Amino acid sequence: MRGPVVVVGDTLLDRDVEGVVNRLCPDSPVPVLDETSAVDRPGGAGLAAVFAAAQGADVVLVTALADDAGGARLSALLAAAGVQVYPLSLSGSTPEKIRLRARGRVLLRHDRGGASGEPGQPSDEVLRVLARASAVLVSDYGRGVARQPALRAALAATRAPVVWDPHPRGPAAVPGVHLATPNESEVRELVPALPGASRLATASRGAQGLRRRWRAGAVAVTLGGDGALLCHAGSTPLVVPTPGSAEGDTCGAGDRFAAAASLALAQGALVSEAVQAAVAEASAYVAGGGVATALPPEQPFPHVLRAGSNRGPASGHAVAGPGGGERVGVAAVATLLAEVRGAGGTVVATGGCFDLLHAGHLATLQAARQLGDCLIVCLNSDTSVAGLKGPDRPVMAEGDRARLLAALSCVDAVLVFDEPTPEAVLSWLRPDVWVKGGDYATGGPDAVGLPEAEVLRRWGGNTVVVPYLDGRSTSDLIARSTGGPAADAGGRPQQPVGVAAPVSTTRERTR
Repeated sequence: MRGPVVVVGDTLLDRDVEGVVNRLCPDSPVPVLDETSAVDRPGGAGLAAVFAAAQGADVVLVTALADDAGGARLSALLAAAGVQVYPLSLSGSTPEKIRLRARGRVLLRHDRGGASGEPGQPSDEVLRVLARASAVLVSDYGRGVARQPALRAALAATRAPVVWDPHPRGPAAVPGVHLATPNESEVRELVPALPGASRLATASRGAQGLRRRWRAGAVAVTLGGDGALLCHAGSTPLVVPTPGSAEGDTCGAGDRFAAAASLALAQGALVSEAVQAAVAEASAYVAGGGVATALPPEQPFPHVLRAGSNRGPASGHAVAGPGGGERVGVAAVATLLAEVRGAGGTVVATGGCFDLLHAGHLATLQAARQLGDCLIVCLNSDTSVAGLKGPDRPVMAEGDRARLLAALSCVDAVLVFDEPTPEAVLSWLRPDVWVKGGDYATGGPDAVGLPEAEVLRRWGGNTVVVPYLDGRSTSDLIARSTGGPAADAGGRPQQPVGVAAPVSTTRERTR
């Protein structure tokens, strides 16, 4: 493939709540569900992106994320699934779909999230990634991303094959898409059926009507367990049956179909071949247990502390951390982000282990805070630090490290994350500036040496380096406390006379 598979559309947070029903509610004749487990997953365009990434493709998701707990959860889940998120800002709250289930059956679906908000403008990096895509899947869930004018212009201009999975509340497909993939009910809503017409006749008439209306190359109507019907211009409709029985939970089957068709087109398949591959893939997905067995294991949810804002009388007031007091949710940080952005301010973030907080750390944090209107610290958890630095680290537990950081007047919030990198947290925060302290080579505007630079470019953010205080490092503090060799001016342990010093290409960062 010459470029990534790009998924564009609305992402929702789906939650399956499993339980048992053994009684009726005493005040009304409804069943009582005793919850036994709950699983979160990306829904909508996010689910389609996860399916594509599970097939080994390089997948980019262009979607709108709100500044709330749901947006943070989605960022973490998508990063864990190997999806590169290029987020647009989203006013309002993250839409959620909650399914209450017992014995494998859905008892009730609870939707929340309110009216859809307007997604923000795509960054130049988003437009560039669309231009170099090997295939594009528009997964429209009627919440506004597919209506975004700049995105529609980029979709109409791309040379990559475009698959459009429509929604009745969404806009028309851009002219010239290779394949549209509505289901039967969507076709009937978009193109009214003739009275008395058969199922296949209704599907065929609707497909041809949409193909002409949208000037699409082809339309494949998915028929559930009976496969799909494919209509081209000037040819007899092609019925693609399922290869076998496909009974089971069909949640996500349409997303699996559209993702499989997009991957096939990216690899050079004909549209008919792509539809046949998609039918086989979706059928196997349903028969194999559906979404419950198709997604990667659930990942931990980042937790948050918040210090008092430096923009008002509460400056310097710290909230106790998980090691010794109250833990607040990401909603508090979402409120902070909304306040700063609403006032036209600049969001600054930095990150690291911050093990044994010292003057070098403080200098970095103070310099970072001067670059904007709030400073959020992304802190590696104990698990993350051990994976990066070995089983003997960290010296201080994450609760104590977070509590000390939150007490600093220059820090507005602390997020603790378990992943090896802060990519998931950054995808949600979308800071305007990412700051690191140390001797990272900048190499010009691309900030070579900062692994987070590529992530920041997804929404037009910038990465900068601030000077470190020479001779301050956590390694030096550990060596001194254990009676080891002292550090030199660059933070490197000094060697006894007659012992060769190890070769090093970088100095100890102020992490």
